[in-house]
Amino acid sequence: MARRCGWCTDDPLYRDYHDREWGVPVHDDRTLFEFLILEGAQAGLSWLTVLRKRENYRHALAGFDPAVLAEWGPEQLAPLLEDPGLIRNRLKIQSIPRNAAAVLEIQAQHGSLNDYLWALVDGRPVVNRFASLAEVPTRTPLSDHLARDLKRRGCNFVGSTICYAYMQAVGLVMDHTTDCFRHAELAGS
Repeated sequence: MARRCGWCTDDPLYRDYHDREWGVPVHDDRTLFEFLILEGAQAGLSWLTVLRKRENYRHALAGFDPAVLAEWGPEQLAPLLEDPGLIRNRLKIQSIPRNAAAVLEIQAQHGSLNDYLWALVDGRPVVNRFASLAEVPTRTPLSDHLARDLKRRGCNFVGSTICYAYMQAVGLVMDHTTDCFRHAELAGS
C-alpha cells in the first residue's frame, strides 16, 4: 500500500485528489481560476467539503469562466445562496465576480493567469522536502506577496494561508512529504 501525506484520509474522493491533482503543476487559466475560487470557499472548512461540492460549483459557475462571472450581479448570485450544492456563505459568494474581474485584469496585464502565477516561481515549482506534516508551513513570504497583490487587485478570500494552500494545490509549491509516494514522482516536475 502506497504511503500518502498525513493529511490524506481514506475517503476515496480525497485519496483520488491527493494522488492525481494535489501538487501537480497546472497551466490552464480556467483551472487556475477554479482553484482560486474553491480555495476561498474552503476558508474555515475542510477541503473534503469543497471537493464534494466541486462538480456543483462547476455547473453553477458557468464552468468557472471569469469573463462570464465578472459580469454577475445580485440577480445571478442570489440563487447561489439557496443552492445546497454550494457553500452558501454570502461573502464567499459575493467574492466570485470580484475575483473574476481581478483575474481578467491579470490576464490583460500579464497575458494569462498562468504567466502571472508561474512568474512568481520563475516558471518552476518550488520543491520542498519536508519529512513530516508538522514541517509544512501554512504561509510563506511568497504567499504573503501573492495575497497582498491579489487583495490590491480587489480579490477577497485570498489571505496568505489561502494563497499558500492554493499554491500547493496548483503545483506552484510541491509539498508532498518525503515519505509520500507522490513526492518522488513530482519532485522532478
